[in-house]
Amino acid sequence: MKVTYNWLRDFLNIKISPKELAEKLTMAGLEVVSLEEAGGPACRAGRDFVFEIEITSNRPDWLSILGVAREICAVTGEKLKTPTFKEPKIKAGELKPVKISISDRKDCPFYSARAICEVRVGPSPLWIKERLELLGCRSVNNIVDITNYILFELGHPLHAFDLDLLAGREIVVRRAKTGEKMVTLDNQPRLLGNDILIIADKDRPQAIAGIIGGKDTEVTVKTRNILLESAVFNPVLVRRARQKLGLQSESAYRFERGVNLETARIASLAAQELICKLASGKPSGYKSSASTKPSGVLINLEPEYVNRILGANIPALKIKKILNGLGFDSKTRSKNRLAVTVPGFRQDVNLPIDLVEEVARIYGYTEIAPTLPAIKPNANISGTRDLVSHIKNVLVGLGLHEAITYSLVDRDLLAKSGIKQDIQPVKILNPLSKEQEVLRPTLLPSLIRCLAYNLDQQQEYINIFEIADVFSGGADVAQHPALSDRPVRASAQESLSLSIALCGVSSFLTRQGLIKDEVTILHLKGILESLFNKLGIKDYDFKNQGERGVSIVVNQQEAGIMLSLNKKVLDAFDIKNKQVILAEIDLGKMSAFINLSKRFSDLPRYPAITRDISFVVEGGISIKDLLAAITTKGMPLLRSAKVVDYYQGKQIPEGYKGLTVSCVYRADDRTLTEEEISLLHNSICSLLRERFSIKLR
Repeated sequence: MKVTYNWLRDFLNIKISPKELAEKLTMAGLEVVSLEEAGGPACRAGRDFVFEIEITSNRPDWLSILGVAREICAVTGEKLKTPTFKEPKIKAGELKPVKISISDRKDCPFYSARAICEVRVGPSPLWIKERLELLGCRSVNNIVDITNYILFELGHPLHAFDLDLLAGREIVVRRAKTGEKMVTLDNQPRLLGNDILIIADKDRPQAIAGIIGGKDTEVTVKTRNILLESAVFNPVLVRRARQKLGLQSESAYRFERGVNLETARIASLAAQELICKLASGKPSGYKSSASTKPSGVLINLEPEYVNRILGANIPALKIKKILNGLGFDSKTRSKNRLAVTVPGFRQDVNLPIDLVEEVARIYGYTEIAPTLPAIKPNANISGTRDLVSHIKNVLVGLGLHEAITYSLVDRDLLAKSGIKQDIQPVKILNPLSKEQEVLRPTLLPSLIRCLAYNLDQQQEYINIFEIADVFSGGADVAQHPALSDRPVRASAQESLSLSIALCGVSSFLTRQGLIKDEVTILHLKGILESLFNKLGIKDYDFKNQGERGVSIVVNQQEAGIMLSLNKKVLDAFDIKNKQVILAEIDLGKMSAFINLSKRFSDLPRYPAITRDISFVVEGGISIKDLLAAITTKGMPLLRSAKVVDYYQGKQIPEGYKGLTVSCVYRADDRTLTEEEISLLHNSICSLLRERFSIKLR
């Protein structure tokens, strides 16, 4: 969008230089991408400057000289010279009736036709030509130039028809018929369709709505009577038609971003006034058809809300002045509230936060003191409900999906799963159905059924969890106590349980390509280790129990189990060629050891030194014991020790495993020397040889 310095001065008194103005516009959000001097002695307007401004798609009101001038007034505090126009009185004998019919109000909410007679079509005055040419628009004739002039000045597209060439003096706004054709002003034949909105007369199309006029009703030197169109068209229709026909025009550029109904009326009057003045035209009639009346959105705005969002202290009067300068009607309703009416040309403003943005950019971002955001500590987790919510957030963050299953299950499901068969389930005395005859003693059977269902839906990778109550103790309870006169025995126990189920192959992209990773019990172990670390549980272990699976031990107490389903259970659930990994943890046993308090330490000042130990060790030796021995021996300089490579293959004897442990050394008060690191590292290697009989590789 281009605007000129002198043209802007028609609407306000600019007291700053073009360069300063460009900087202020850019800081207010109207990025001036170039500023060029134009005109000169040969130009009637004299020396001028052309601003090229980058307009965002949500601000069609900036696509005019008036719109940019309004922003300058808000930035500089100058008063806007708003143009006013009056509807002329027309004698009854001069009225040239024009019939308007609109097939669909959604396609065209507003259409107006203004008849102007006895015009003299010819060259435009030099001042109009020069202003249009500075904006990159060529002069055609005085009538066409006036419509373009108003388009650039007020931002609303207009079109002039030769009234005498409109069949039946009738305007029909409709969709084109399939196969319908017309020749446009660029002398190109256009094939139309039902998705294109046209302006037609009684017989045929005469313009493509919002984009380009037709050759048949073009205004030429022979034209004596014109019909001036000013309308509002559906932006989506205009954009689709322009793309389909491969056309671009200043009119389409504005229509597809949205135009204002009130501006459509003002633009029509402004153009009529210029046509009467420069082309000797006489107003001869006006008709319009509108589906709705323009109504401004009312927003209640609290100055305290503005300052809280911006972190500033802008007085309420200043906020009101800024909004009024931008064309909003801002009135003080109370000490702490402004009632702001949004003008029709600001269709992008609907919420209080939109007004906050307007205040911020005009007040000036540089005027708002930079401050660090307040750091609010996490809310204290207290009680079971908060703890469950926190655990769910951790698991979801690890990529798992929450499942919710029924607390009532059938005995067949429990038997089919083969899990916790030694626990007598709590029987319902009056079950509603066979599928709801007992309270679940474990979450795993329901998760297995859920997992099997997802496999049937062709899901390749399933990772689900559930946190819910489980029941045990063999008591009989009534599902609806009011329906039973038998007492409920109190021997049933209720506890909170966490269960996880994994199955399938996860896929992810790396630089090397697509990698597919089939889940194993180690994946589940990694998930649980991450969960324990997030919960602040330090003393935990995983102990292999053979066919029973892997015990999850927390603080020397068994709190859960990890297992892989055997083929019998997989067949019972019709799970083919898949490995299903499960875990269940008693949250009641685990909760006593959760520590969510955090301690932060300074970033290290001195560099770390890394040394690796590669060795072969018997397969039965616990990696946990190895790392514990390394950590104890390396204190206090050893900051971390972790396995970075695990290998079993041709180079490793049967019954052994190859490991590489990476050791990181650092001191808080100095840079470590090679001598002291080598001494400590060698002592660790010696310990491993003596205690675990390792062989260095």
